[in-house]
Amino acid sequence: MIIEDALRTAAKELSNIAQRPRLEAEILMSYYLNQDRVWLHTNSNKEIGELQEFFKLVKRRKEYEPIEYITRRVSFYDIELEVGPGVLIARPETELLVDKAAEIIRKHNLKVMCEIGIGSGAVSIMLAKIFPELKIIATDISEDALNYAKKNINRYGLESRIELYNTNLLDNIDKNIEIIVSNPPYICKEFDLPKPVLFEPKSALIGGESGDELLRKIILTAKDRDIPHLVCEMGYDQREPIFNFCKSMNLSEPIFYKDLADLDRGFYLKL
Repeated sequence: MIIEDALRTAAKELSNIAQRPRLEAEILMSYYLNQDRVWLHTNSNKEIGELQEFFKLVKRRKEYEPIEYITRRVSFYDIELEVGPGVLIARPETELLVDKAAEIIRKHNLKVMCEIGIGSGAVSIMLAKIFPELKIIATDISEDALNYAKKNINRYGLESRIELYNTNLLDNIDKNIEIIVSNPPYICKEFDLPKPVLFEPKSALIGGESGDELLRKIILTAKDRDIPHLVCEMGYDQREPIFNFCKSMNLSEPIFYKDLADLDRGFYLKL
């Protein structure tokens, strides 16, 4: 079978579960052959041998496994990260969290940051690349996530600038921190998760009964530790509860930012 025919067959099989089945077929073929997609296009009439293993990958995707877990990679900004079962897949909207954090770090010339819930390392790695003088302390309760973060941090040569801690929030960390950045779990417990998302760790997704419990704990942590700046991602429907919580704690009014769909996606809080 030639590459083009294999791609057409795979795309057809993926048509019921993928928004862009041809693209996903090409991603899986690129991974299978260890070639980029340009190579696939320039060699579309090339005969390839046994394809049983390739169609096993297609079958996994048909069963809703995230394509990022199958290929063990995800793109974030201009970097590529290793991911797999046990760690949250970085989403494009989290790039906006990096943008907002970078804006605050630059404006206030901040030198020490903490990321609560580092996951695969996407946010900390990008901010470390943007700010060569920035020191980062990063925590996560998941050992699996920290293992992926360590691999990705080492890949980009940032192990001397990003310290990893297996702990909840900032427990047992006695360091001067100028800003907290976090993309915590913020989905409510009863939310009906899409099938591909069910493959990801619930501990990185579910924020509690209402979803904003961990966000409130992070705000209180920043307040209690006298950390002056906080930037968090949040759910699109959490603006009002976050605003009311800050008001009830006599904190300054959060500044909310929106995603590309014009939905509330995060906030900055000056404490």
